[in-house]
Amino acid sequence: MTGAVCVSRKIFLWIIPSVECCICTVISRFSLHFTLDYIMLTPSSYQVKRALISVSDKTGIVEFARELHALDIEILSTGGTASMLRSEGIPVTSVSDITGFPEVMDGRVKTLHPKIHGGLLAVLDNEQHKQQMDEHDISSIDIAIINLYPFEKTVTNPNSTDEDIIENIDIGGPAMVRASAKNYKWTAIVVNPLRYEQLLTELKANNNTINEDVRRSLAAEAFAHTARYDTLIAEYFAKEKQEYAETYIITGSKDQDLRYGENPHQSSALYGGFTKLYNQVHGKELSYNNIIDIDAAQHLVMEFGEPTVAIIKHTNPCGVGSADNLVDAWDKAFSTDTVAPFGGIVAVNRVIDATFANAVHAIFTEVLIAPGFTDEALDILRKKKDRRLMIANANEISRNLGKQVRSVSGGFIVQSADDKLLDKDAMRVVTDREPNDNEIASMMFAWKVSKHVKSNAIVYCAPDRTLAVGAGQMSRVDSARIAVSRAKQFNLNLQGCAVASDAFFPFADGLLQCIEAGATAVIQPGGSVRDSEVIAAANEHNIAMMFTGMRHFKH
Repeated sequence: MTGAVCVSRKIFLWIIPSVECCICTVISRFSLHFTLDYIMLTPSSYQVKRALISVSDKTGIVEFARELHALDIEILSTGGTASMLRSEGIPVTSVSDITGFPEVMDGRVKTLHPKIHGGLLAVLDNEQHKQQMDEHDISSIDIAIINLYPFEKTVTNPNSTDEDIIENIDIGGPAMVRASAKNYKWTAIVVNPLRYEQLLTELKANNNTINEDVRRSLAAEAFAHTARYDTLIAEYFAKEKQEYAETYIITGSKDQDLRYGENPHQSSALYGGFTKLYNQVHGKELSYNNIIDIDAAQHLVMEFGEPTVAIIKHTNPCGVGSADNLVDAWDKAFSTDTVAPFGGIVAVNRVIDATFANAVHAIFTEVLIAPGFTDEALDILRKKKDRRLMIANANEISRNLGKQVRSVSGGFIVQSADDKLLDKDAMRVVTDREPNDNEIASMMFAWKVSKHVKSNAIVYCAPDRTLAVGAGQMSRVDSARIAVSRAKQFNLNLQGCAVASDAFFPFADGLLQCIEAGATAVIQPGGSVRDSEVIAAANEHNIAMMFTGMRHFKH
């Protein structure tokens, strides 16, 4: 007997020759349909039928759940989320109805149950998993929409108690997120409300299915989400126990992509809370170099209590001035170097008004940073569309100094922030002549600025302004000479000024260069094996010199 056999799982059909052609076509189509739906089930072809929603951040969740319901997707939910959805007329099945167990221990235990985790972790093309699901009455959960208790918000709130913080450590949420992400091929995990629209578009366009590439992308975001969450918790518990743990974790949410890095061929993105410390109120998006310069300028101007203007170029100060008002402070800072400020960064520590805005508006500056701007000032400064205007929250910036991290080949270096200016117990006058009040004021001003100049740093100052800045040279003598050369270029008199050196003078030649330029007082860390020679040279020229016992290298 001749015939054809069409096999679909355990179905065997014999077709007689006389009707083979027409019937086999029908059977083949049935077999193909059966195979796709059952035998050859794939994540990308699997229709989503159930969603679990458990969110702390309820942004957009009502609208999202309503759309899921419209797609005939059953919704499971917990606690407050379930109550909110029901109040909006969206049908919801409580997780406790699935588990047969109530939420207990103030909600600490509600989703930690095999019927939930089995639904999240089941591999739907695994025959053993399917048999066990049938045996234990476990239904698959095809989408999990989960975000976690607001631990970060709680731990950064100064009014939070230790109990508040502990209770905002989510247990069930991360377990469900990780389970779903592990099983991303069968359970799509959504932790970010910004993904809701994308997921709905995917479901609607593909008959309630989700492409496997999308699932994998969601899983990657989910694991990053829990990694950051756990890192914040680890930092909370370890902050007073071990400054540098055996495992050091760096985590941060992306603020924004940048057009490029230091140069156009380098890619770049900004992470962490920088944009929470600064509010941009005008201008183009920030570049990589803008961000680095803003950070340098703001930390410099925060060293001063009186109205102060700091002008920065490539992270180095090119002029700093203090006065009773910002306009006079600007004149002092700008006169230090009337060329470098073009295209530079200007930071001030007072609200910018129209008078100051008119003074600075004449030249192009990349960024202006201030605690605030009056409406009149904004009207003036916004006339240049490329100028960025930033409002800085100095108190928050001070609280967010944290550790400094720098990458190196194969790893990174971590250090505490250079948040000290002086060690008053270590300071001492080492020369025969004591400095007078004017010299002390000049030295203090110079020392504040030198802390923020790339080493080797030599800074010449009057009591209220910089006169010349020598930065980043291989020799301290060269830094001193370059600063003098700049002072001559802008017709600045260095007679009677003070000089700060960020680190000790290894020989007397650097000091002699400063004395020759007109300095009468010097402040430096001390600590050289030739300190006695340097002190002797100062005494010989009747110079007052102070040792701080603290250096401020900036690499």
